[in-house]
Amino acid sequence: MSARLFDDGPEPEPEPEGELEAEVPADAPLAERMRPRSVEEVVGQKRLLSEGGLLRRVLSGDVRQSLVLWGPPGVGKTTLARIVARASDARFVPFSAVLSGVREVREVMKEARERRARTGRATLLFVDEIHRFNKAQQDAFLPFVERGDVTLVGATTENPSFELNAALLSRCRVLVLEPLEIEDVVELIGNALAGERGFDGRLRLDEDQVLRVAHAADGDARRALTLLETVGAMSLTGGVVDEDVLTEALQRKATRYDKSGEQHYDLISALHKSVRNSDENASLYWLARMLEGGEDRRYLARRIVRIASEDVGLADPFALRIALDAAEAFDRLGVPEGDLALAQAVVYLARARKSNAVYVGLGEAISDVRSHGAEPVPLHLRNAPTALMKEAGYGAGYRYAHDDPRAVEEMECLPPGLVGRRYLRDSQPREDGDST
Repeated sequence: MSARLFDDGPEPEPEPEGELEAEVPADAPLAERMRPRSVEEVVGQKRLLSEGGLLRRVLSGDVRQSLVLWGPPGVGKTTLARIVARASDARFVPFSAVLSGVREVREVMKEARERRARTGRATLLFVDEIHRFNKAQQDAFLPFVERGDVTLVGATTENPSFELNAALLSRCRVLVLEPLEIEDVVELIGNALAGERGFDGRLRLDEDQVLRVAHAADGDARRALTLLETVGAMSLTGGVVDEDVLTEALQRKATRYDKSGEQHYDLISALHKSVRNSDENASLYWLARMLEGGEDRRYLARRIVRIASEDVGLADPFALRIALDAAEAFDRLGVPEGDLALAQAVVYLARARKSNAVYVGLGEAISDVRSHGAEPVPLHLRNAPTALMKEAGYGAGYRYAHDDPRAVEEMECLPPGLVGRRYLRDSQPREDGDST
């Protein structure tokens, strides 16, 4: 954040209207030099920027509203905030939730209110990583946002539903930014290769090489341009890029994965549902995504055991043994050898016949326990270890099924209030995706 925000000296002159178009140093990183300066230069986010889309309306001045930009890294959150500020003729003030606290928030807000009263010019406060503020710190924004002293634009990679408090969310519109599509990244790379702010034709990649860089970027514009800059730096003579140089520059990309955030839950959900749907290839892919992301293998092992009981169940009781053995094998072998045991269990469960009869039945039984209360145990099922209990009727009428096979049908074992209730349906375990 600019130090002048807390400078007690003379008030600086108002910034020129073209402040967002200030020259970027020639030696600045490629990603900074190529940062879009207008909405026409933005690549991707077609839904938000389409005619009639909310962001397009904000940029045209039809909507004045605080925003939360939610999306993965490198999809244009900071860029869009700057363009919104320019379109609304607002002073753009960047603010880092990593480096600042409530005191700094209040000082910035006070300055924004005074500036608006003095010059009439609004302030757009861009808060990067706004999810890093705790709920109490987020409350500090509320009065200033309500009065219109600032237009707040927060950027977050985390789900706002979990990370931002309800009061702040109710005063902001959440815009979901998606990772760039491959064709968007290809266009971005092409612009950087040909554009004056990029390589201006001094570096040449063929179509296949551009695609390799685009795939390695994983939907992240900043990563794509950083990789391209690395390729350019390693190509000392410029011009055509050697294959060995490209391979070394790309190397092995780090898989984007948040082990404690929303993506963790999305991926484990995808794995579980793929196994349930008997799609062994998708199951193996989602497992690989989590393994490469560094997921806790014991967490995966516990989930695999759960799948064996919940979705395979009585259709293949041996599946539970497979899942438990996989967990034990991982404990003995560790990474990477133990990963193979987890993969074997996942594929086995995906291929197995499926039955959720026990899962559904237990759920219904628990529901009855909660809704009917503590139903009395029928007298004939009660234990009668003493003479007094026998005299009270405990155990009277009980029939030993091994000696009296008719007792199986004639002796009721449910409490009186639930006689006739059936938790397990008479059906065959499914083979093709139909639940039992």
